[in-house]
Amino acid sequence: MVITSATSHSSSDYLDSTFASRYVTEPLPKFQMPARSIPKDAAYQIIHDELMLDGNPRLNLASFVTTWMEEECDKLIMASINKNYVDMDEYPVTTELQNRCVNMIAHLFNAPVGETETAIGVGTVGSSEAIMLAGLAFKRKWQQKRKEEGKPYDKPNIVTGANVQVCWEKFARYFEVELKEVKLREGYYVMDPVKAVDMVDENTICVAAILGSTLTGEFEDVKLLNELLEKKNKETGWDTPIHVDAASGGFIAPFLYPDLVWDFRLPLVKSINVSGHKYGLVYAGVGWVVWRDKDELPDELIFHINYLGSDQPTFTLNFSKGSSQIIAQYYQFIRLGFEGYRDIMKNCRDNASVLGKGLEETGKFEIVSKEIGVPLVAFSLKDTSKYTVFNIADNLRRFGWIVPAYTMAPDAEHVAVLRVVVREDFNRSLAERLISDIGKVIEELDGLQSQATNKATQVTATVDETGDKLLKKKEIAMYWKKLADRTKTSGVC
Repeated sequence: MVITSATSHSSSDYLDSTFASRYVTEPLPKFQMPARSIPKDAAYQIIHDELMLDGNPRLNLASFVTTWMEEECDKLIMASINKNYVDMDEYPVTTELQNRCVNMIAHLFNAPVGETETAIGVGTVGSSEAIMLAGLAFKRKWQQKRKEEGKPYDKPNIVTGANVQVCWEKFARYFEVELKEVKLREGYYVMDPVKAVDMVDENTICVAAILGSTLTGEFEDVKLLNELLEKKNKETGWDTPIHVDAASGGFIAPFLYPDLVWDFRLPLVKSINVSGHKYGLVYAGVGWVVWRDKDELPDELIFHINYLGSDQPTFTLNFSKGSSQIIAQYYQFIRLGFEGYRDIMKNCRDNASVLGKGLEETGKFEIVSKEIGVPLVAFSLKDTSKYTVFNIADNLRRFGWIVPAYTMAPDAEHVAVLRVVVREDFNRSLAERLISDIGKVIEELDGLQSQATNKATQVTATVDETGDKLLKKKEIAMYWKKLADRTKTSGVC
């Protein structure tokens, strides 16, 4: 949900449409429901015209979310768009497809599930809901144990890195859990396992590790975290577990780095979330959370309803939701298989490598992302005395590119970077075009800086000649102000 506000601006309170005027002669109100109906053609044209001003999803390099699927899958999505997933008794096949997906993901993450056993997990509306559910399970288990031991259970905390996605902050605030963040430092932009374990105390419900940091795409060292935490648990008598937020990296590591140990092969990893709508290759609106076994999900969090037919267990934050993305995820699993996912991820990694090398060759940038991780390129300017990454991001929009510029999390806020997420639909020709357009932007910004320097030199010389120092100082100040207004960014993407 996006919280919005509307401000009245007289004539701009109404919508006009050139083509729709064939059917509608009066403008439509923007912020109130129209009094009368309009033809369907006009409604379509009005909305279509406004949406033309949106960015092109394929050129939105800020997003990890899938922006292209095959036509056959699009057909399946449209055919099931009117199915409410929660009606399990009415749509038993859709429910079965979700269960198959959960089991496929559990086996992919090496859960200790036998061939005839059913994995424990659920489809969600993205990883945000998945993290909320996993966090609630950790909190409830911790509370139950503290109650049994006769100890206080009112001050739970989670240990994470400062690089976590905002959904962790939401969970902490919404469900009254303290968020203890390991601060970053320049050159090290993920959670330090040693510092994380040092912050663990008897009130820690879990340590959250990130497999694919939003900032740089880097995988955190879950194996080392498990080793250190096992040692501390043995010394203290605690049983602090680990949750792996694999929203971005969960569908990458098994295919590109099968020998990397980060999942249920580690005994303290009790739950993992992953985004189907990122490198699971499905349109926005689907995530997954799987648990190691049924003991990690308290029964009291599961609700049973029967007013839709038979007894139906449910563990979600919402109720009704569409079935389309679940079906689309199953399509991708059986369509691509392990081989197909591996090939796509390799291609993404290769295109990210091409982009990174092209940026390095300009001599202007330092690559801060790692080779092992999510296929993205995060890069900073070597020299920020003339212009910033924010100026570059702002100017790239003229070419249609949406490339975010942002500062790192505490305590590395002084480092500002640009980030390009390489998805399946970002091919090599687009990578080469982006490098070319970035080069054009840099050349323009360098030219503006050179012009400004020359102009300032000329003005200063004139001041020395005429002696009218006060007037010329004002001219210099006005010139630099105009230059700043031309190049300043409109905000972080």
